[in-house]
Amino acid sequence: MKCVVLFSGGKDSTYAAYLVKKQGHELSCLISIISENPESYMFHTPSITKVKKQAEVMNIPLIIQETKGQKEEELKDLKKAIQKAKSEYKIESVVTGAVESVYQSSRIQKICDKLGLECFNPIWKKNQLELLQDLIKDNFKVLIIGVFAYPLDESWLGKEINEDFIKEAATLHEKYKINPAGEGGEFESFVLNCPLFSRELKIKDKQIQGKHNSWKMEIGII
Repeated sequence: MKCVVLFSGGKDSTYAAYLVKKQGHELSCLISIISENPESYMFHTPSITKVKKQAEVMNIPLIIQETKGQKEEELKDLKKAIQKAKSEYKIESVVTGAVESVYQSSRIQKICDKLGLECFNPIWKKNQLELLQDLIKDNFKVLIIGVFAYPLDESWLGKEINEDFIKEAATLHEKYKINPAGEGGEFESFVLNCPLFSRELKIKDKQIQGKHNSWKMEIGII
């Protein structure tokens, strides 16, 4: 089946793409939504413009759609991008990295229904700690590029998801009820390498900004 992946550059959408390809489907193109609104209800925002480099090393065409990020209105921009993928790449299904967000998954499903497309959510309801373990097992190199919840702070930026990270995430979940995989928006990630990439991406520079328990790291990559 010819698929388009709703792609943020983070761990969930990239891992969903990996699983779908592993199942024998074709990754025909990627869609990335660049929102003007950093508080977008639907779309990942830190370092979103760096998806171009990821698409390049995946050798998959990328459709970029800009949106003002207004609640519900941003769905029209998403639909426009999916329609373009259907027209240009003859896609038959839409792949998402949704894990627990009913808000996101239900709206994407509604768009797919209107356009006569299937919707794949390969990591839906997956145990969050198991998901992190699978990333390590399947050779994903993932960095934290944004944190948005107490007690996470600037020191978490740039951390790699590894066994030590999983232990810390499990502890924070028990103590503060923080989702260990950031599904509640507690943190955002960026994939530097995985089996879909022809080579590992490298960070050439970074800019950190924020305060209190809201920090993000914009990265330059090569």
